Amino acid sequence: MIPAVMPTYARADLTFEKGEGAYIHDTDGRRYLDFGAGIAVTSLGHCHPHLVKALTEQAGKVWHTSNLYHIPGQARLAQRLVDNSFADSVFFTNSGGEAVECGLKMIRKYHAENNAPGRYRVITCEGAFHGRSLAAIAAGRQAKHTKGFEPLVDGFDQVPFGNLNEMRAAIGPETAGILVEPVQGEGGIRPAALDYLKGLREAADEFGVLLMFDEVQCGMGRTGKLFAHEWAGIAPDILASAKALGGGFPVGACLATEPVATAMTAGSHGSTFGGNPLAMAVANAVLDVILADGFLERVEGIAGYLKGKLEALVAAHPAMLAEVRGSGLMLGLKCVGENTALIAELNANGMLAIAAGDNVVRLVPPLVIEEAQADEAVAILETSCAALEERGE
Repeated sequence: MIPAVMPTYARADLTFEKGEGAYIHDTDGRRYLDFGAGIAVTSLGHCHPHLVKALTEQAGKVWHTSNLYHIPGQARLAQRLVDNSFADSVFFTNSGGEAVECGLKMIRKYHAENNAPGRYRVITCEGAFHGRSLAAIAAGRQAKHTKGFEPLVDGFDQVPFGNLNEMRAAIGPETAGILVEPVQGEGGIRPAALDYLKGLREAADEFGVLLMFDEVQCGMGRTGKLFAHEWAGIAPDILASAKALGGGFPVGACLATEPVATAMTAGSHGSTFGGNPLAMAVANAVLDVILADGFLERVEGIAGYLKGKLEALVAAHPAMLAEVRGSGLMLGLKCVGENTALIAELNANGMLAIAAGDNVVRLVPPLVIEEAQADEAVAILETSCAALEERGE
């Protein structure tokens, strides 16, 4: 008999009831060091007092009005994102998948408004993950996501990640845009080379197509910059953000430059819940913290510290771990054995981590971790690797 909750997830046998900072407690009272952060979402840790205050204060005022009316929190959050990014305008959504969908629609609408309706195709990269909608799985084109949902939505072409020559060769008269994650998350924590990102910008300009970055997972301070593409010194035309933007509250955003955003006129897109007052209050509180002086520099520092410790761990356990990869506090350990075995052992030893593609264990802790928590994580990893080695797993 099917359970009341549709069985679309292969869940770990864990149930949590409270958290604080980098730690979360299950219903039996056991504490875990959370290096999964709800899939890179709880960027400021659990129950951050500034976020709790913002949410509860707004909850006592108004929850929902719809986008038929002005929402002051939207105007404030949009202006802050514009002031601290490449963008000129922002559309608010409920999730990263919706932010990607908005961007894909914007790519087509831009060309239609500029007398090129025949340009509608978007080039993506192998290993990509852009969400779970029909268009998003067609864009990502991973078999585990597309099986059973054929025929795939038309309009997407795919090339190897990081190969600029293949990307340029794929651009044709129907190409409207390029969609790339600066750091692939689900694909195995694979950062794009900065020269590759620069080359994408040059190719987009040369061929008159739009460049869109999916920073749903790698953005909002995760790499030590507000957005990961900033390390390359270039800017996209469109960017999808979510996850850490709400620190745990569902919210997404699609950022765009003025020439692109101008194509989106009244009625061309919409959302009932997108940008609701609760989400805006929390997201503005998140920005209060992330944009504070020294915060991103501190993320960069602790990330370097943790990566150095992980590199030593890999060197000490070559039979278990092949390499460390990633950027900032978006790190991955490529396993020699099954990544699921190491994740289960970590859970047993009081630490949460997440599987990613290419047999990687994903480590995406809250951005507020201290050296003590980095040391604790590495110690648990050490214990877990040693235990698996001893058992021959």
